[in-house]
Amino acid sequence: MKYRDLGNTGLKVSEIGLGCEGFEEDHCRNIRQMLDAAQKHGVNYIDLYTPNPEVRSGVGEALKGRREQFYLQSHVCSVWKNGQYERTRDIGAVKRGVEEMLSQLQTDYIDVGMIHYVDSMEDWRRIAEGSVLKYVLELKQKGILHHIGMSSHNPEVALEAVKSGYIEVLMFSVNPCYDLQPASEDVEELWAEKNYQEHLVNMDPKRQELYETCQRLGVGITVMKVFGGGDLLDEKLSPAGKALTPSQCIHYALTRPGVATVLAGAHSIEQLEISVAYEEASEEEKDYALAFASFPNISWKGHCMYCSHCAPCPKHIDVASVTKFLNLAKAQREVPETVREHYRALPHHAGECIGCGACETRCPFEVSVVENMRQARKIFGE
Repeated sequence: MKYRDLGNTGLKVSEIGLGCEGFEEDHCRNIRQMLDAAQKHGVNYIDLYTPNPEVRSGVGEALKGRREQFYLQSHVCSVWKNGQYERTRDIGAVKRGVEEMLSQLQTDYIDVGMIHYVDSMEDWRRIAEGSVLKYVLELKQKGILHHIGMSSHNPEVALEAVKSGYIEVLMFSVNPCYDLQPASEDVEELWAEKNYQEHLVNMDPKRQELYETCQRLGVGITVMKVFGGGDLLDEKLSPAGKALTPSQCIHYALTRPGVATVLAGAHSIEQLEISVAYEEASEEEKDYALAFASFPNISWKGHCMYCSHCAPCPKHIDVASVTKFLNLAKAQREVPETVREHYRALPHHAGECIGCGACETRCPFEVSVVENMRQARKIFGE
């Protein structure tokens, strides 16, 4: 298992994390086995969005004696009421929910406390200007929450929250179909078949800006919906008109700026192991570029996907990394110091490009690589 920095939190998290979708299976009897399998494969990051007391209590029991082996991302504002899940901003209910969460999980701290499901600007402003954010900051000051996060499907809202400086970790839906969709306060629009019937071209600019801003500000992204609820794995259900493999979906998410871990939904140990197998997959098995280029209704023409099909370069330039740093720099009036230093740390730079164009002949997306190298040389110097 490979590990990545979760933004600026100081946490080293497994590239493959564990969602809690399967924890309710068999009346929660398989939670311990799921955590055993996760630990065996080096998975150290768990998302627990559900307030189901049976699930939380099962996780609490399964974590006994090994709490320090896992980072727990659990959600504030996700409460259990009348036998079902409810999202709330009522501060009294929020506080009771946190107390119940800690009791059920048998822990006195949460590694990342997620402000749950913020998809409208009005909701974010109510949180930021009201009692919820104030309470979450108090929990962090007391050491109950080690880091503050937020979950969202809306790039405009997520961007506003990330820029506020309060959010250290963003849980966001990342996959190649959702990335084409503009921001909406109705999450169902991401699944709506009508939105994929026309020919779609390139990533929504707000989503690209969000990922690049997270990397620039050191906000770690934890990925949900990497398989689009399973639709992307099924040709009949996929909005792209063709199926992708789990490794292709995971690799796409992990190559986006700012992403630290993919929270793979698993309803069984077998499904978890399919996701974990990504770590041993060949480059050919991970490669999503040719699959993307063949989608009937979707095109990423001219847009660098960081897929590295441009390699090998005769001057050994890591074209994908140079392009990623170029895009991060172009989004700012001044080049951020962290971006400049990461660029300088590359063994070869854009100034070494001889303009042979071999990279462009291999690019499935017709990216003007030589022009990008010219721009990078101008921005970063030799």
